[in-house]
Amino acid sequence: MANESNPCPCDLGDKIEYGGLGQEVQMEHIKAYVVKPTSPTDKAVIVIHDIFGWQLPNTRYMADMLAADGYIAVCPDFFVGKEPWSPAGDWSKFQEWLQDKKPTTINKEVDAVLNYLKEQCGAKRIGTVGFCWGGVATHYIALQYPEVKAGVSVYGIVREREDRYALKSPTLFIFAEVDQVIPLDQVNALEAKLKEKCTVEHQVKIFPGQTHGFVHRKREDINPADKPYIQEARKDMLNWLNKYC
Repeated sequence: MANESNPCPCDLGDKIEYGGLGQEVQMEHIKAYVVKPTSPTDKAVIVIHDIFGWQLPNTRYMADMLAADGYIAVCPDFFVGKEPWSPAGDWSKFQEWLQDKKPTTINKEVDAVLNYLKEQCGAKRIGTVGFCWGGVATHYIALQYPEVKAGVSVYGIVREREDRYALKSPTLFIFAEVDQVIPLDQVNALEAKLKEKCTVEHQVKIFPGQTHGFVHRKREDINPADKPYIQEARKDMLNWLNKYC
């Protein structure tokens, strides 16, 4: 098992190939990608995809990385079979596309995944990691599910709920400094309100010079200047899970 001095035996994903090390399974009404570590464990992480859906290689790669660090990792289809957003999509139609895929209306799916992890995998300590859309979902789960021991929300904020600062489990928020989706004033406001109102452990961390999507960027798309920040963010993610899960 990794520790804080050696946070990831897989070298933060540098040596894992993008082939997918797990398998697809059915969890009640949804499908999920599941990958397990080589040694038995009762620790699990729900990996929540971005707008491009559960089959995106980038997100499955992060699940593989977490499994290499000793976690059962599951990446469910939170869109429940609906079409994910396409990179070629017309952004003027994005809000219409999002209407039936709100990251704050996922309780039925979360319950199915938790049941699977507890009953089929013997998981007793469960965390969440989410990216973009999944970062919002991770924030939401931290407000709703105290049984989830830790969350890492990567470039995602719940904006519309009155209780959005009342976290029930320790949560790390990772943001990019140069993010066209989440302006820094929103990040700074979140940090200030959490400091004022939140009673559990939390951290907001901004990575300089980085853009939206940097943490789960594919290896071949990483330039040398960004690599140290990407590795640091992944290390922070793993250390947070290792500490609280």
